[in-house]
Amino acid sequence: MGRENQTWMCELILLGLSSPWETQVFLFVLFLAMYLVTVLGNLLILLLIRLDSRLNTPMYFFLGFLSFVDICYTNSTVPQMLVHFLSARKSIPFHGCVLQLCVSLAMGSMEFFLLGAMAYDRYVAVCHPLHYTLIMHGGLCLGLVAGCLVAGFMNSLMETIITFQLPLCHNVINHFACETLAVLRLACVDVSFNKAMVAISGFLVILLPCSLILFSYAHIVAAILRIPSAQGHRKAFGTCTSHLTVVCMCFGATMFTYMRPAGGSSLEKENMVALFYAIVIPMLNPFIYSLRNNDVRSALQRVLEKLSGKG
Repeated sequence: MGRENQTWMCELILLGLSSPWETQVFLFVLFLAMYLVTVLGNLLILLLIRLDSRLNTPMYFFLGFLSFVDICYTNSTVPQMLVHFLSARKSIPFHGCVLQLCVSLAMGSMEFFLLGAMAYDRYVAVCHPLHYTLIMHGGLCLGLVAGCLVAGFMNSLMETIITFQLPLCHNVINHFACETLAVLRLACVDVSFNKAMVAISGFLVILLPCSLILFSYAHIVAAILRIPSAQGHRKAFGTCTSHLTVVCMCFGATMFTYMRPAGGSSLEKENMVALFYAIVIPMLNPFIYSLRNNDVRSALQRVLEKLSGKG
């Protein structure tokens, strides 16, 4: 970014969900409740995995890391949005905007890579059950998570650096958070290169994990169809439905935002999809994995019984 911009661009204004005062108060209460449910729900998943030894498996190791990523992602945007609902001036410091974009991009990227790793875990569990513990050993699980971390942060740093080195003509962002495409609209220069880099990033972060997921589930479906009993079919599909539900929500929302044709949607729809991804998906993940998962429900019941017994 040019030196002249750094001298005057001390803060940015976020217009995202500007509306009458009564509506903003209602949205504050609604999103505060959703935020609390998101944080508490994901913390509960982490707590159950930590306390119940029966959940000390690769599947729940990845699920715990997914809950951690969801908490970090939500905290990168929602608290500031809640403050803005009750503020007359919806501003964010320039460096705070840079940090927000970097963290949210990193967490979002990690989630996609992590969903790919979870698909591989399900593939090994269904297609190679006898060798599952041998293949999905602790070293591989840690390596996959470390790879998700490194890939997420590398993608985030690349996008953040090339976005904020652009000269900005004004400081009003038509979004509820500092988001790549919204910030690019402030630039005074041609952003074709940046949009090309966003497309490349979308390919690496979205399509590559998606390809791994499709590859894994193609083999999973083929393996399930070879199971002779209907009960075996239900049991095998039951281990995958929660993951598939989350995959459809995450990839569907992000593909709509970043990989649609230019001019294919209004800014309002883009903001709504981003809001769905920032608040709704992290809130639903704990419910999807707990309500559709007997192991998590049983772990919760055992923990509650221990707590009531101590009382």
